[in-house]
Amino acid sequence: MASDNAGYIAARRAGRERMELLVGLVAAAALVVLVVLALVGRQHPQDSGYPLHAAFGHVDGLSVGSDVRLAGVTVGHVRSMQVDPHTFQANVVFSVASDIHLPVDSGAIITSDSLLGGKYVALTPGGDTAMLAPDGTIGETQGAISLEQLLSKFIFSVTDSLQKKAAPAAQPAAASAAVPEPSPGAGQTSP
Repeated sequence: MASDNAGYIAARRAGRERMELLVGLVAAAALVVLVVLALVGRQHPQDSGYPLHAAFGHVDGLSVGSDVRLAGVTVGHVRSMQVDPHTFQANVVFSVASDIHLPVDSGAIITSDSLLGGKYVALTPGGDTAMLAPDGTIGETQGAISLEQLLSKFIFSVTDSLQKKAAPAAQPAAASAAVPEPSPGAGQTSP
């Protein structure tokens, strides 16, 4: 009876180990498939559309392959980024779909999807009748706004305003302490 029970327990253990191995292999295969899909999904055809150039003061969070959007619709992707050694600005080359023709006074802004989302280039069409040619340059640009910079500016402005409110309240108390109290008999003339 004890040997039958031990054989039953060993068979259950072996079955459980095979099941755990099978579940581990399926999980690993699913992870590999997800990684491959993520890498394939990030690749964009580089030859679709025509290239445009723009210079930005800050491109924090923007990367090659980031979206270029017009009215919220993706119309291209960032092809390359490099720093101009003379102006110290980031020169960004991006593609725009060949059926989109932008006026020469159009603008480009680096913005984010959400508070923690990735950055993209948002295009704002101008009103000029002349259109940008391929390899043209967008002159109206606004660089990325860093979340850390915004938070630090907010925190310092709140701290400064609290200090300024506290300073006037402390000054009248200090001023009244600095003015001497008239002593009894002071200011009286002697007879």
